[in-house]
Amino acid sequence: MNDPSERLTLKEQYAVIGNPVAHSQSPQIHAEFARQTGQDMGYERLLAPVDAFAATARQFFSAGGKGLNVTVPFKHEAWNMVVAHAGIALDSEAVNTIELVGNELVGHNTDGIGLVTDLERNLGCPIAGKRILLMGAGGATRGVMRPLLEKHPKLMVVANRSLDKVISLVSHFQKFKDLTPGGISASPYSDLAGAQFDLVINATSAGLSGQMPPLPEGIFAPGALAYDMVYGRDTPFLRFAHKNGAHAVDGLGMLVEQAAESFFIWRGVRPLTAPVIKKLRS
Repeated sequence: MNDPSERLTLKEQYAVIGNPVAHSQSPQIHAEFARQTGQDMGYERLLAPVDAFAATARQFFSAGGKGLNVTVPFKHEAWNMVVAHAGIALDSEAVNTIELVGNELVGHNTDGIGLVTDLERNLGCPIAGKRILLMGAGGATRGVMRPLLEKHPKLMVVANRSLDKVISLVSHFQKFKDLTPGGISASPYSDLAGAQFDLVINATSAGLSGQMPPLPEGIFAPGALAYDMVYGRDTPFLRFAHKNGAHAVDGLGMLVEQAAESFFIWRGVRPLTAPVIKKLRS
């Protein structure tokens, strides 16, 4: 093909990889982005066995795939698999976006950008000065901690059922403690009684199985926002938050915003997100 302006006859292929993955709306989102920006690309769901993420991902790229979004539970495995890390991915030790650069796989993390953009731009919730409770100690939590801290909240508490795991995670991010005057601390759920937070973020996948973290009553400060990264369903956490007077929202906006960042990394074009969020909400 001599003319670089000619369109490729074969669509470049992308996918979201996870387990489970059938619920993912990423194919619809990227189809909307491609239509909006005139990009000729394909995007699919890719189910990986829980013990065969790397093999499944490498097979996709060997077959000509150009990029992957990575969802639960493989974000840390993705970080280990790629040969290079860009930006936030280096600190987070979690990768949710993989691009093929030459013959090398490069890992990015767009989760934090997606969350912060949804909170501040779409939901009108500035993070500066907020008391944040972040639940979970997996790849989703790792991906959003630095971007949240860079917005200078008043303090951040990270809670998890496994205390050892959350202590290790918080220790990893202590290099960013000066970004928040109240510091970063780890906590079991049992120690949260009596504490109140302005922003409570569920970064666990409990909602996918109809469960929720064991939060105490009274955890929400007046005017608090409860944010569940799980989207497309009325989770027990969202019902608990609504019952306890918080404004409760799911993670659909974050999903679209992080997808837009991935799309920009892969295609070099930044799509509009508001019309896509509106379409999916309807």
